[in-house]
Amino acid sequence: MSDRFKIDWIDSGREPQCPPNPDFPNGIDVKLAGVFSGVPTCTVLLPYPARRCGHYMVKCKVCGVSVAITTAGRPDDPRSATIPCAQAKRSAH
Repeated sequence: MSDRFKIDWIDSGREPQCPPNPDFPNGIDVKLAGVFSGVPTCTVLLPYPARRCGHYMVKCKVCGVSVAITTAGRPDDPRSATIPCAQAKRSAH
């Protein structure tokens, strides 16, 4: 995991209720940057697997972008996130 990001996991206190998606037995890579074509991105590794249902709050210490990534405490949980750079997005305007 990178020192560039602050990652907090917020526990919802619930256990998973549904079976995991068998197509992703080793987790998923979340790509939040797809709608920002041409904007620089960063990829951050997430603590994997999550303990149970909850979410990660991921904040870039450089540009300040902040995102929430949900978890379910299953093998198909997110293992990484690719996020757009807020600094680059601001300078494009």
